[in-house]
Amino acid sequence: MKNKMTIFIVAALISGVAGGLIAHAVMPAASRDGLVTVFDTIAHLFLNLIKMVIAPLIFAIIVTGITTLTKSLGLGGMLTKSLAWFLSASVIAGGIGFFMAHMLNVGKGLDLTATGSETTTLDTTTLDFQSFIEKIVPQSVIAAMSTNNALQILVFALLFGAALLAMKRQGHTQISDLIEELVPVMLKLTGYVMLAAPVGVFAAVAAAFTDEGIGAFATYGSFIGGFYLSLAGLWALMIGVATLILGRAAFRLLALVREPMFVAFSTSSSEAAFPKLIESMARYGMDRKTTGFVLPLGYSFNLDGSMVYMTFASVFLINAYGVDLGIGQQLAMVALLLLSSKGMAGVPRGSLVIVAAVVPSFGIPIAGIALLLVVDQILDMGRTATNILGNAIATAVIGRKSMQKPPSDLDDEAEQLHDDTEKSASRSPQPAAMS
Repeated sequence: MKNKMTIFIVAALISGVAGGLIAHAVMPAASRDGLVTVFDTIAHLFLNLIKMVIAPLIFAIIVTGITTLTKSLGLGGMLTKSLAWFLSASVIAGGIGFFMAHMLNVGKGLDLTATGSETTTLDTTTLDFQSFIEKIVPQSVIAAMSTNNALQILVFALLFGAALLAMKRQGHTQISDLIEELVPVMLKLTGYVMLAAPVGVFAAVAAAFTDEGIGAFATYGSFIGGFYLSLAGLWALMIGVATLILGRAAFRLLALVREPMFVAFSTSSSEAAFPKLIESMARYGMDRKTTGFVLPLGYSFNLDGSMVYMTFASVFLINAYGVDLGIGQQLAMVALLLLSSKGMAGVPRGSLVIVAAVVPSFGIPIAGIALLLVVDQILDMGRTATNILGNAIATAVIGRKSMQKPPSDLDDEAEQLHDDTEKSASRSPQPAAMS
């Protein structure tokens, strides 16, 4: 059945919401805590399976993309285009969050006062922009791969690929051939892992709603609704720009990336969606070099949904506490959030950590972060899915001139390949974690 995995994931998402709400309503608190622990364990097992394949997948795709080139040129231009796109997208996304928060007056009327009794356990010491720059180059490639640091893996793979390309031109092809063979193996393994996606999605969503119920979310209804309205505005703008540049192919791209977006939304994890996003971009027609270069870079520098959240949440706190900040000071705060966001990759609850690190400098009580923590899960779902959409569009636009085939020519071939892969996976022995 066409797109049956997407259907399974959507069904798991809906079932997780319904099951979680029912469990929260009928179970006593002690029993709920035990059930949440079970759901969290299942969700983390799925995320660990995904994380297991990310590092070798990124490495193999980037290196193969470089070694199959006739010449190792073009990466400098791609880097310039990527960073220019990412910076522009971040400014626009942050501007949308800032504008929408002011237009909707989020937080107005709460009249909160910091008591000093509220605390946050978020670790803001990890946000050091100088340290982030220094750590772009890994001290150890093994450490980079063990932590799935996409940017460090990208840097090592580029250098390794360039060296391997030089050796290949001298007739040394064994290692190059071995790494080229690694790509389809990792894609096949990824296919097996993604069979567990509906289970992981159900567990992640059910855990959140079993723990919180709908009550906490309803209390912050205007804040949540305003944030998702802001995301909708950003989506409309991104899709409009994609359509302007890519034409009708933009709608095919949206259809292909909906599955990784569902995974990202349900699990609140960009990592969980990464392997499926690579597959979707390949089916769209992106060559390995472009996908392998732009996507890992985007995971560090192109977090559009997170940028909307940070500016929106900061204005919410300004209004909630009645902090008197002029427009110049608020724009300075937005600029600092923009710069700090480039170091959030790999930081747990990165968006919240950055807000916690930046807003106290502008007289906003740190205790306000406790307000955001209550509903962070449901907000994180939206901003994570938006990050995936933003990176998919960025990759398609930046690499449109290196498309392997026009998208219209790939439809039948891609669908057949996808169906064959699913049939093959269904006949193969299931991974141990699936049993």
